[in-house]
Parts: sequence; C-alpha cells; structure tokens
Amino acid sequence: MRNSQKRIRIALAILAAIAAGLVLAWWPLPNRFAAWTQPPTAAAAPAATSTERKILYYEDPMHPWYHSDKPGIAPDCGMKLVPVYADEVGAAPTTPGTVHISTARQQLIGVASEAAKYRALDKTIRTVGRVALDEERIANVHVKVNGWIQKVFVDSPFERVQKGDRLFTLYSPELLASEQEYLLAFRADRELGTSSFAEVAAGGKDLLVAARRRLELWDVSDEQIRELEQTGKAQREITYYSPASGEVLERKAFPNQYVTPETEIYKLADHSVVWVYADVYEPELPLVEVGQEATLTSEALPGQKLTGRITFIQPHLMGETRTLPVRMEFLNPDLKLKPEMFVNVELHRSLGRQLTVPVDAVLDSGERQRVFIDRGDGYFTPRDVRIGERTEEYATITAGLRAGEKVVTRANFLIDSESNLREALTGMAEMPGMKQTPAAPSGPQHQH
Repeated sequence: MRNSQKRIRIALAILAAIAAGLVLAWWPLPNRFAAWTQPPTAAAAPAATSTERKILYYEDPMHPWYHSDKPGIAPDCGMKLVPVYADEVGAAPTTPGTVHISTARQQLIGVASEAAKYRALDKTIRTVGRVALDEERIANVHVKVNGWIQKVFVDSPFERVQKGDRLFTLYSPELLASEQEYLLAFRADRELGTSSFAEVAAGGKDLLVAARRRLELWDVSDEQIRELEQTGKAQREITYYSPASGEVLERKAFPNQYVTPETEIYKLADHSVVWVYADVYEPELPLVEVGQEATLTSEALPGQKLTGRITFIQPHLMGETRTLPVRMEFLNPDLKLKPEMFVNVELHRSLGRQLTVPVDAVLDSGERQRVFIDRGDGYFTPRDVRIGERTEEYATITAGLRAGEKVVTRANFLIDSESNLREALTGMAEMPGMKQTPAAPSGPQHQH
C-alpha cells in the first residue's frame, strides 16, 4: 500500500514538471512571433532608457554588403570593419535608392559635398589652329603694257620690301610713245592756253588731260610725270615701284625678260596680319560667332598670348569630321607667326549667371543625369537633374535642383553603386515568393 502511494506521488510530480515545462515553453511564443513579424529597424531599436548605442553589425567600408556580427578585417580587401548602429538605420528615409554611410566610412572613402549655387560662368572652347596668309594682303605685280625688263632691284625670294621701294625698270615702245604724246600735249597747252579764242585754249587743255590720263592708267606715277614735264624729255625706261609692304613670295623678274600684262612678275605678302583657321565641333557651334574674342598660344612663343577675333565662319559643315572651320585674324607685328605653323586657340564665351554644381557631382549615363543629395546624418538620396552647358569645373543645372542643396562631389560613384544595389535588392524582396523572415546577425552573412 505504501509502495503504491509512493509511486502515485512520483507520477504526479513528473506530470507537474512536464506541465510546467510546457507552460514555460509556450509563454514566449507570442512575443517571439511579434518580434519576427516586426520590421528589422523596429526590432533592432534600442531601449529608450539605454544610453549606449547599440551595434547591429559590422560592415566592410569598401563593400557594404559584407556584414559580420563581430569586429575584424574584411577577408577580401583587408579593410577594417566599421560598426553600423541601430539608431542610424532606424531613422532611414523612405526615398528609393537612399543609402546610409557612417561617418567613419565617409572619411575612409573620401566623401565630400558642396552646395549648389549661382555663378557667372565663362565657357572656353579649345582647339588647334593653322596659321595662313591674310589673302587680303597679297599683292600681285603686273605691267599693263608689253615690254622688256631692263634692271632688277629686288631679286631674292622672301626679301622684305616696303611700299614705294623700286622693283625693276621696263622699256616699252608703247609707253615711250605715250610719254612723247604727253610732252606734245604739254607744250601745246602752254602755247594755246593764252589764246584769245576760248575754244582753242580749251582744246589744248583737253588734249593734255587725255594724255596724262593714259600715263596714269599705265601706272606712271605723279612724280614721274612731273619729272617728264621738268626735263621735257621722254624716259626710255620707266621704274616700277612696290604697291605694298611685305615679303617676296614669288619673283619672275629677270633682266632682258619680255613681259606682257598677263605676266605675274612679283607676288608680295604682308605678314604683319595673319589668318588662323581652326575647327569647331558641332555641339559647340552655338557658342561661336563673328567678332568673338580668341586667344592664341604656341610652343614657338613661350610665355606669350596673342589676342584676335573671329572674322568668318564657314557656312558648310565638314561631314567627315563633323566640324566647322572658322577663320580668325591676329596681329603679327614681329612676324613670329609663320604660315603653316600649328597653334593652340581658345575661344571665350560668357554664359551669364547660372545655377551650378561641380562637374564631378553629375553622374551622366547618356540617357539620364543624376546627383546625390547630402541630407545630413549620413543619408544620401539620388535625384535626377537636367544639365545645360558645362565648363571645366562646373555644370549648369536647368531642372531638378535648388540653390543651397548639398550634392556629393567625391566618392559619388561608390555611393551610386551601393544605391543601385539597394534598389535591386528592394525590388527582389517585393517580388512574389521572395520575402524572407529576417534573422538576427550571427556571423558573416554576405560574402564578397
């Protein structure tokens, strides 16, 4: 009897222990289920009464998708893992593509930001130019009568001559006969000019004017005509003078050479002003106009910068290169710019006052342009913008941004990569059948 009662007490004790275990096992399940179904940020939020920041996990600063629940070194790149705190993740904005980067990681990858602001911009177009002769300063020397060259005073190619310098003398029977006719008309005017008959005096005057006009048309100078009047004797040889200052490009004057009006005896070029031809690419054509200032530099002119202006823009585009030739004019008093020399040309154009950001802040894929807005507290949000003209330092913003908003200017490619990865993972998580129950970190969760 005693043994049976003892067995009953032991069995009841065992049943009570089992019941207590079941109660203890079942009681936390609702709380655990609520924790599983809550968002990770809420589950990871620290207690309001705690003064210590709670570390959620450690991440690779160069590859933020690598997580670990312990500090250490990233296995691939050897970088020190940085902590990610619960209060940083819990305050994340909901804008798609927004990423959070801790202060330590920002310093490590070199993140820098700058506010968009209005600036007065100047656009500079750089191109290569070729020096050429100013075709309006080329002089060809011809005679207007047939004859023979007697003496040659300028007989060297590229010799420098001034306007009025002697070039050669010419014997021409036609010219000699015209001189004699002028002397006869000159004597007749002197004798008939005092006649009491007005018609006779006027006739002598008209004859002199006609004879003088013929000599002038044959390039006999006023000084030579005065000498003819003073000596009263026709000159067998007439001296021809340079019509312009410049250098001799071509010389075809030789003693005893027979020449006609078709013969090009000299070709002179004035190098004190030169043309420079340069090609401007098609997208830059709206920034080029006649009269625009241009500057020129050359390795042959160290430390010197010459200023000129655009004088002509060719109306036809070059189909092979998609460029348009423009012509500029530069003063060349020291004759240092030589024809066929290659030079560097800059065309300057004011763009006025524009809303700008540093050119490195814009990520341009060709189809879209975007920047990353620095929202503070380590949060960066992508935003599409529309850009206008660009200079070497700045890009103008025509839509999508306001003055004063801060944009990332350095390390934005790394931020863009992480933003694209976050957007891709978010899109996958929202696909049917792709949702997973979140779990607390327990060691390295993602590998490179």
